[in-house]
Amino acid sequence: MNLEAFSLGTSGMMPLPGRFLTSLLVRREGDLFLFDAGEGTQVSMKMLNLKWKKISAIFISHMHADHVTGLPGMLMLSSQVDRTEPLYVIGPQKLGEYIDSSRRILDMYINYEIRFIPVETGIVYSGDGFTVQAYPLQHTKPCFGYSLVEERRKGEFFPDKAEALGVPKGKLWGALQRGESVTLEDGRTIDSSMVMGESRDGRKLSYVTDSLYFPEIADYVHDSDILFCEGMFEKALKSSAREKKHMTAYEAAMIARDSGSRKLCLQHYSPRYSDKELKLLEKEAKEIFPDTVLTKDRMIFQVPLKD
Repeated sequence: MNLEAFSLGTSGMMPLPGRFLTSLLVRREGDLFLFDAGEGTQVSMKMLNLKWKKISAIFISHMHADHVTGLPGMLMLSSQVDRTEPLYVIGPQKLGEYIDSSRRILDMYINYEIRFIPVETGIVYSGDGFTVQAYPLQHTKPCFGYSLVEERRKGEFFPDKAEALGVPKGKLWGALQRGESVTLEDGRTIDSSMVMGESRDGRKLSYVTDSLYFPEIADYVHDSDILFCEGMFEKALKSSAREKKHMTAYEAAMIARDSGSRKLCLQHYSPRYSDKELKLLEKEAKEIFPDTVLTKDRMIFQVPLKD
């Protein structure tokens, strides 16, 4: 089962040439999930040939313009591709007002159902074998981070063991793979544990942006296979980061380290840094978390299954 992340934008506050506002698209098999929708989101999706018709849910972190100004266009665009499924939009309470007022003032043609869900701490969305969980961050407005968390996967089925036990192929194999016990014609009962390996952990992807650093973030994103986290400033501007309730790249690395995450993808950079100057943020983060990526627009990340 594929799990991929597409960085649609990495800039904070304002878009720059070649650096759109922070937004992340996650694809899990055929479903797409969008995290934030800043200006330029549609452009990056088009450049990556991603199909917005497949977006099942949009998760908005908070109500600052650089995270929502691309949303009206996304909503109108979905009406041009014969969408029939409902679109879930999850975010702060004022997001619902923003959607309603945009539809009214812009006289939007919407031919599908938009289901707005006010975000609260805990599970805000669920699908086949996974949930999306929300947790509060500390910014100048109510702000939430999100984690897509897969359920544990069943263990591997060993056909050779089933054959050795005399279990005929077909329905009985299927029952064993579902975790059921089966009874053979000779009266023997075969438990699924006799032909199945140990269950395996699912994957976890976390998205954190626009927050003052605080240690509990590491608890929320613990054991992430991939953590997308803002690294807006260098260490020398820590006081400015605190004042504006943002993080330094070094603090993002602290979260990755303390949470036991496997990969850190920095994002949401201050526009004060040129592309060349961003290397400083990467360098500072790698001081304490070597597996750090300086995420650029339209980078693609594969999240492999766990053994």
